[in-house]
Amino acid sequence: QVQLVESGGGLVQAGGSLRLSCAASGSIFSIAVMGWHRQAPGKQRELVAAMASDGTTNYADSVKGRFTISRDNAKNTVYLQMNSLKPEDTAVYYCKAIKLGRSYWGQGTQVTVSS
Repeated sequence: QVQLVESGGGLVQAGGSLRLSCAASGSIFSIAVMGWHRQAPGKQRELVAAMASDGTTNYADSVKGRFTISRDNAKNTVYLQMNSLKPEDTAVYYCKAIKLGRSYWGQGTQVTVSS
């Protein structure tokens, strides 16, 4: 089992920045991918950014150049630095880990960007 706890969400004005954190615990050995998804009201959950164990990253086109995913292996934590935030970035952001073909999700953290 893998447990994921997100933090760092909040309310920010358009153009501002936030950094989300996702701390992993439990059986974290062999986690292949960690990443962030988001779900806005009335919309499907979508990938925002992901990082594989080899450091390879993948970003949604809508956030490229604005968001950066990173990790601190010593702290078993993945971060999402979000800059130049837009109202359309408003959503619940979920941390996800993939291990041995199984997905694990955090509880989500709300990000609200005001115009």
